[in-house]
Amino acid sequence: MTLHKIDIGITEVKRKKIVEGLSKLLADTYTLYLKTQNFHWNVTGPRFHELHKMFEEEYIALADAVDLLAERIRALGFPTPATFKEFLALTSIKEEAGGNLLADKMIESLVSSHETIDKIARKLLPIADEAEDQVTVDLVTERMQYHEKTAWMLRSLLQK
Repeated sequence: MTLHKIDIGITEVKRKKIVEGLSKLLADTYTLYLKTQNFHWNVTGPRFHELHKMFEEEYIALADAVDLLAERIRALGFPTPATFKEFLALTSIKEEAGGNLLADKMIESLVSSHETIDKIARKLLPIADEAEDQVTVDLVTERMQYHEKTAWMLRSLLQK
Protein backbone atom coordinates (compact mmCIF):
# COMPACT_ATOMS: atom_id res chain seq x y z
CA MET A 1 0.00 0.00 0.00
CA THR A 2 1.41 3.37 -0.99
CA LEU A 3 0.85 6.29 1.32
CA HIS A 4 0.47 9.72 -0.16
CA LYS A 5 2.91 12.40 0.88
CA ILE A 6 1.49 14.79 3.47
CA ASP A 7 2.13 18.42 2.57
CA ILE A 8 0.34 20.60 5.13
CA GLY A 9 3.23 22.93 5.94
CA ILE A 10 4.48 20.96 8.95
CA THR A 11 7.58 18.83 8.50
CA GLU A 12 7.45 15.11 9.20
CA VAL A 13 9.85 15.56 12.12
CA LYS A 14 7.58 18.17 13.73
CA ARG A 15 4.45 16.12 12.99
CA LYS A 16 6.08 13.11 14.65
CA LYS A 17 6.87 15.11 17.79
CA ILE A 18 3.30 16.41 17.92
CA VAL A 19 1.96 12.87 17.45
CA GLU A 20 4.10 11.63 20.36
CA GLY A 21 2.35 14.17 22.61
CA LEU A 22 -1.07 13.46 21.13
CA SER A 23 -0.55 9.72 21.63
CA LYS A 24 0.17 10.26 25.32
CA LEU A 25 -2.88 12.51 25.60
CA LEU A 26 -4.96 9.87 23.81
CA ALA A 27 -3.77 7.11 26.15
CA ASP A 28 -4.46 9.25 29.21
CA THR A 29 -7.91 10.19 27.92
CA TYR A 30 -8.80 6.58 27.15
CA THR A 31 -7.59 5.41 30.55
CA LEU A 32 -9.63 8.15 32.24
CA TYR A 33 -12.62 7.12 30.12
CA LEU A 34 -12.30 3.56 31.48
CA LYS A 35 -11.81 4.77 35.05
CA THR A 36 -14.85 7.03 34.83
CA GLN A 37 -17.00 4.26 33.38
CA ASN A 38 -15.74 1.93 36.11
CA PHE A 39 -16.80 4.44 38.77
CA HIS A 40 -20.16 4.93 37.03
CA TRP A 41 -20.80 1.19 37.36
CA ASN A 42 -19.48 0.86 40.91
CA VAL A 43 -20.49 4.03 42.76
CA THR A 44 -22.68 3.46 45.84
CA GLY A 45 -24.03 5.49 48.71
CA PRO A 46 -26.46 8.35 49.30
CA ARG A 47 -25.21 10.30 46.26
CA PHE A 48 -25.52 7.29 43.95
CA HIS A 49 -27.99 8.78 41.49
CA GLU A 50 -26.20 12.15 41.18
CA LEU A 51 -22.75 10.60 40.72
CA HIS A 52 -23.93 7.72 38.52
CA LYS A 53 -25.45 10.26 36.11
CA MET A 54 -22.48 12.65 36.27
CA PHE A 55 -19.94 9.88 35.64
CA GLU A 56 -22.00 8.69 32.65
CA GLU A 57 -22.00 12.19 31.13
CA GLU A 58 -18.25 12.39 31.66
CA TYR A 59 -17.36 9.06 30.09
CA ILE A 60 -19.51 9.87 27.05
CA ALA A 61 -17.65 13.18 26.65
CA LEU A 62 -14.31 11.39 27.05
CA ALA A 63 -15.27 8.83 24.38
CA ASP A 64 -15.87 11.69 21.95
CA ALA A 65 -12.49 13.20 22.87
CA VAL A 66 -10.73 9.88 22.27
CA ASP A 67 -12.08 9.87 18.72
CA LEU A 68 -10.98 13.47 18.05
CA LEU A 69 -7.46 12.82 19.34
CA ALA A 70 -7.09 9.59 17.37
CA GLU A 71 -8.32 11.23 14.17
CA ARG A 72 -5.86 14.13 14.61
CA ILE A 73 -2.99 11.64 14.88
CA ARG A 74 -4.15 10.00 11.65
CA ALA A 75 -4.53 13.38 9.91
CA LEU A 76 -0.90 14.10 10.80
CA GLY A 77 0.07 10.90 8.98
CA PHE A 78 0.88 8.46 11.76
CA PRO A 79 -0.77 5.31 13.12
CA THR A 80 -2.89 5.75 16.21
CA PRO A 81 -2.10 3.70 19.29
CA ALA A 82 -5.22 1.64 19.85
CA THR A 83 -4.51 -1.31 22.12
CA PHE A 84 -4.59 -1.66 25.90
CA LYS A 85 -0.90 -2.60 25.78
CA GLU A 86 -0.01 0.61 23.91
CA PHE A 87 -2.19 2.76 26.16
CA LEU A 88 -0.72 1.19 29.29
CA ALA A 89 2.80 2.01 28.08
CA LEU A 90 1.84 5.64 27.34
CA THR A 91 -0.56 6.61 30.12
CA SER A 92 0.13 8.60 33.29
CA ILE A 93 -3.30 7.82 34.74
CA LYS A 94 -3.47 5.28 37.56
CA GLU A 95 -6.17 2.63 37.34
CA GLU A 96 -8.35 1.98 40.39
CA ALA A 97 -10.76 -0.78 41.31
CA GLY A 98 -14.06 1.09 41.57
CA GLY A 99 -15.77 -1.52 43.71
CA ASN A 100 -13.31 -0.86 46.53
CA LEU A 101 -13.65 2.93 46.72
CA LEU A 102 -16.05 5.23 48.51
CA ALA A 103 -17.64 7.97 46.42
CA ASP A 104 -15.34 10.73 47.72
CA LYS A 105 -12.28 8.63 46.89
CA MET A 106 -13.62 8.13 43.36
CA ILE A 107 -14.10 11.87 43.01
CA GLU A 108 -10.62 12.60 44.35
CA SER A 109 -9.13 10.08 41.93
CA LEU A 110 -10.98 11.65 39.00
CA VAL A 111 -9.89 15.16 40.01
CA SER A 112 -6.27 14.02 40.12
CA SER A 113 -6.61 12.33 36.72
CA HIS A 114 -8.15 15.39 35.08
CA GLU A 115 -5.38 17.57 36.51
CA THR A 116 -2.74 15.13 35.25
CA ILE A 117 -4.17 15.21 31.74
CA ASP A 118 -4.30 19.01 31.85
CA LYS A 119 -0.57 19.09 32.67
CA ILE A 120 0.22 16.62 29.87
CA ALA A 121 -1.79 18.74 27.42
CA ARG A 122 -0.05 21.90 28.60
CA LYS A 123 3.34 20.37 27.66
CA LEU A 124 2.08 19.66 24.14
CA LEU A 125 0.88 23.21 23.45
CA PRO A 126 4.30 24.83 22.86
CA ILE A 127 5.34 21.93 20.60
CA ALA A 128 2.26 22.34 18.42
CA ASP A 129 2.52 26.13 18.54
CA GLU A 130 6.19 26.11 17.49
CA ALA A 131 5.22 23.90 14.52
CA GLU A 132 2.43 26.37 13.63
CA ASP A 133 -0.08 23.55 13.98
CA GLN A 134 -3.13 25.61 14.89
CA VAL A 135 -5.47 22.64 14.55
CA THR A 136 -3.65 20.72 17.29
CA VAL A 137 -3.31 23.89 19.39
CA ASP A 138 -7.09 24.38 19.20
CA LEU A 139 -7.79 20.72 19.99
CA VAL A 140 -5.41 20.66 22.95
CA THR A 141 -6.73 23.99 24.28
CA GLU A 142 -10.28 22.62 24.08
CA ARG A 143 -9.19 19.49 25.96
CA MET A 144 -7.54 21.60 28.67
CA GLN A 145 -10.71 23.66 29.11
CA TYR A 146 -12.73 20.46 29.53
CA HIS A 147 -10.35 18.90 32.06
CA GLU A 148 -9.97 22.07 34.13
CA LYS A 149 -13.74 22.63 34.24
CA THR A 150 -14.47 18.99 35.07
CA ALA A 151 -11.84 18.95 37.84
CA TRP A 152 -13.40 22.11 39.31
CA MET A 153 -16.90 20.63 39.21
CA LEU A 154 -15.73 17.41 40.81
CA ARG A 155 -13.81 19.27 43.53
CA SER A 156 -17.01 21.15 44.38
CA LEU A 157 -18.60 17.82 45.35
CA LEU A 158 -16.01 17.02 48.00
CA GLN A 159 -17.05 17.61 51.61
CA LYS A 160 -13.92 19.44 52.81
